[in-house]
Parts: sequence; structure tokens; C-alpha cells
Amino acid sequence: MGLFESFKKGLAKTRDFWAAEWVKTTASHGKFDQDMLDELEELMVRADCGVPASEDVAEYIKNYIKRTGDDSHEGVMSAVKTRIVEILGEKKTLDIEPGKLNIILMVGVNGTGKTTTAGKLALKYKREGKKVIMAAADTFRAAAVNQLKEWGTRTETAVISHEEGSDPASVVFDAVAAAKARNCDVLIVDTAGRLHNKKNLMDELSKINRIIDREAPDANKMSILIIDATTGQNAVLQTEAFSEAVKLDYLGITKLDGSAKGGVAIAVSYLAKVPIVLAGLGEGVEDLMDFDPQAFADALIDT
Repeated sequence: MGLFESFKKGLAKTRDFWAAEWVKTTASHGKFDQDMLDELEELMVRADCGVPASEDVAEYIKNYIKRTGDDSHEGVMSAVKTRIVEILGEKKTLDIEPGKLNIILMVGVNGTGKTTTAGKLALKYKREGKKVIMAAADTFRAAAVNQLKEWGTRTETAVISHEEGSDPASVVFDAVAAAKARNCDVLIVDTAGRLHNKKNLMDELSKINRIIDREAPDANKMSILIIDATTGQNAVLQTEAFSEAVKLDYLGITKLDGSAKGGVAIAVSYLAKVPIVLAGLGEGVEDLMDFDPQAFADALIDT
């Protein structure tokens, strides 16, 4: 299955929601006027695109019509797609640098699919011939450690872990040492998914980052926030909280196939200005895809 087909299948619920609502709108108007602009904005908000991004797109379309005189359905929806791609930004992927240790910090609240994504990434990189190791630094939940160990077994990847309740930074210390000793290409660190308050989060992640900077100063370190598309605007709030607590390099969105409101990808991109690089479009290992803004927009809107 090609990339576009994968996104089209994964975004079926969102696209069907969008299309059904849009038919109601276009059926009651002969041309694209202010009422339709208002309804477009409302539709985007209900699709969890977020108020700021929805207002932005509506304003973009208003200016497009003024500039071109094209108020046709086809022209306007093509312009909507253009603006969505601009908001999502250029296609980017996790920047794995050859010849050095690459450390990926997986962050996000519990239940977003963070640990599962870590396991799927391990398999992806192993299939590419890279040496991979994982660190179970979510030491506050035995379930998280056990789940990562299961992924380790499935992917034949070593998992560094300590007892439940251990200091997460100590796990990362041992994992970095193991990654260096084994000449690994990639170390994937599954961090705690708690979000009691920003200070606790900042303190914990800062300690982990200090360990990495001290023990592997030449490593290519990156952080990726994993959010769950089915949680809608909660995903936006999580993005806002984590972006204030830690420097985010990338975003990953899981369960896009399980939601009729996949517009949350647009909302978080508009808010965080951080590239989305991973999309979870199903439960299978093969359903973790590199995020492609153009394929996403093409699959979302038929023009």
C-alpha cells in the first residue's frame, strides 16, 4: 500500500465526517459566501482543528476569494488544502545521523501510545540495519516497563530497566553506557507519562537531559512528543504543556485511524510550530508511518 493510500485509509473517519458536513453546507448555498466561510470555520473547529487554525484558514480563504474572484467549491477547497499544508509545514523525518549515537526521548502522557511507538521505532530501525537499544525510564509504572520489555522480545532489542520506582535518570545513565559499549546507532528512551505539574515534568526531564549531555556529549539527542488523536483538544493542551516544560523537536500522532477528528494534527502544528514526523494509522507494526503533510491533506480533502 502506497503512502497516500495508507493515509486515505487511516483518515477515512475524519474524511467522511468532513465530507458529510460539507455536503450539508454546499447544498444550502449557491456560491462560497460569508455564511459558507463561517460554516467552514465551524466545521474545522468541530473536526478538532482548533479555533486559531480554523480562523486562520477562514481568513486565508476570504483573501483568496478577494484576490482571485474564485468562489467555486473546487477552487476554495483546493485553497483550503494549500493552507493546511502550509500550516503542517515541510515533510520532515526523525534525523538519524550515521556514525554517532542517536538518542530519542519519547515524551507524552500515559495512554497516548508512547511505549508502543517506541517499540515500533525500534523495529523500524532494526530493519534498516541499525543497532538499537531501549531504556525503560518510565519507572513509575510497572506496566510500562513490562510493555517495553515485550517489545524488546518481539523485536530482539535489548531493554535496560531497573526496579519499579527507581530513579529514571539512573536507568538512562545505564542505557547510555550500554549503548556506547555496544556501539549502538539508536537509543530509544521511554520516559514517564505523568503530568502532575510542569515543574515536576521539567525537573525529571532536565535531570535525564543532564545525564545524556554529560555521558554522551557528542550524541544526536532529540525529543518527540507522542499525542493521541482520539483525545481531541486534550492533545492540544498536552502539546502546550509539554512545549513549555521541555524543548520539543518533533511530534508524533497516534490513533489517527480511530478518530473522526484527525484535524487535531492541524491544531497542534499551528500551536507548537514543531514538525509532525510520525503518524499512527493502525495497530499493526507497519501502520507507523512517516508523516507527510501533502498526503495528509490529499487524504483529508477530495478536490
